[in-house]
Amino acid sequence: MKNAVIGNNKQKANLIVLGAVPRLLYLLQQETSSIELKTECAVVLGSLSMGTENNVKSLLDCHIIPALLQGLLSADIRFIEACLRCLRTIFTSPVTPVELLYTDATVIPHLMLLLSRSLHSQEYICQIFAHCCKAPDHQTILFNHGVVQNIAHLLTSVSYKVRMQALKCFSVLAFDNPQVSMTLVNVLVDGELLPQIFVKMLQRDKPIEMQLTAAKCLTYMCRAGSIRTDDNCIVLKTLPCLVRMCNKERLLEERVEGAETLAYLIEPDVELQRIASITDHLISMLADYFKYPSSVSAITDIKRHHETELSDTEDADSRGAIDESQCTAAFLTFPLSQMTQQTQLVSAATSEEKLDHDLKHAHELRQAAFKLYASLGANDEDIRKKIIEAEHMMDRIVNGLSETSVKVRLAAVRCLHSLSRSVQQLRTSFQDHAVWKPLMKVLQNAPDDILVVASSTLCNLLLEFSPSKEPILESGAIDLLCSLTLSENPALRVNGIWALMVSVSHYPRAIVDESCVFIRVCRVS
Repeated sequence: MKNAVIGNNKQKANLIVLGAVPRLLYLLQQETSSIELKTECAVVLGSLSMGTENNVKSLLDCHIIPALLQGLLSADIRFIEACLRCLRTIFTSPVTPVELLYTDATVIPHLMLLLSRSLHSQEYICQIFAHCCKAPDHQTILFNHGVVQNIAHLLTSVSYKVRMQALKCFSVLAFDNPQVSMTLVNVLVDGELLPQIFVKMLQRDKPIEMQLTAAKCLTYMCRAGSIRTDDNCIVLKTLPCLVRMCNKERLLEERVEGAETLAYLIEPDVELQRIASITDHLISMLADYFKYPSSVSAITDIKRHHETELSDTEDADSRGAIDESQCTAAFLTFPLSQMTQQTQLVSAATSEEKLDHDLKHAHELRQAAFKLYASLGANDEDIRKKIIEAEHMMDRIVNGLSETSVKVRLAAVRCLHSLSRSVQQLRTSFQDHAVWKPLMKVLQNAPDDILVVASSTLCNLLLEFSPSKEPILESGAIDLLCSLTLSENPALRVNGIWALMVSVSHYPRAIVDESCVFIRVCRVS
């Protein structure tokens, strides 16, 4: 069974349909089963869990987690590792409720005890903790069971995988949690404070994954208040590292994660915003985040172009193919036009895979760039001017307001809100591009999280010195603002009332509607 299912999702599904899972779980839990048989059962179950999400759902329906947790009570380390490996795979699946880890209060303490058994157990347990720590309650449970003290020494493990999983565990524990962050800053590992170990992991000779995760740990500790924003480990180490991650030489996933983490780091601090804006041409570097198309039509056009190129290549090759027997090492350096059909097909397939990969991350790149622009321009007028003067910047924001992705739209609105704090830009760029029009469309039908930021932006556009004020009011904004005051969301009610106040203030043409506004506002109070 093990050999049949490895790397074969169809065979995994067949075995599940045939009822293999209940039988395997039965053998796993039988006292009369040998430890070798139990281990093999756990291995097969682990392989089945690596299949599709439906496979994982089938395993969960058979109550596999309690059976595997029971297996952790064994004294045999190979059986324990097999159970932990399967648990790791199941808990990292998006269909598995993480609360299943916290149902039994004895599970976490027992996992802590197993940390000392082997390198594999350390890797799997840290990975389980990192994936199952999704809420403040989870952070509290793990913290109260001594997870910080138990995994701190793993940061100096001889195993890279163990070090990485421990580091990821610290990043999720520290996120938005002052209690954990204040504890981490004072933890000693082999005579060194934990922040110093994180800083060493930021060095350029370390793997990118390690640099990014260590930067996230220091960022979360800084935002939680345990490290000052002017500390050298933030200004001279963490911030430059995150800016490096935004470089176009990095993988798309790394650029997304780097930009979003940097945006979170500098969001509340104007000095960090100024330093970031002049580091490695960051503002112009972010323009490269928008080069990947996200619309269906653009993607179709690009793929059609690739298919046409491939078809032309095949036609040309059929008229005069190169003898494969003559291929030498030197041939591998020939340009595409001189390659064989088979070589061109492989090259085209690889190119197509890269295209799919790039397009998949197009929305994430836009979202990350808008977030970082919003943080950069949150306070400083000179930085806002640099952002807006970037090539096609206002067009990108306007286009972002109509993106199909809700997350991209929200990030674009936040970016617009940040830039709308500039009096000069309200009078120039915002008027030149009529940004109020797409903003009004966003306000017509959007989720509350977008409406809150969009209505805050509208308040800025309705200020007395804004040229957009008159056309906004003439487009029927008063009725829209009145409807916001009746919302169940307190933030929307506040924004609606504020926008109405600045609308009627010192604006005679709005006096006609003032009585209607007054009546509707009274209904709220």
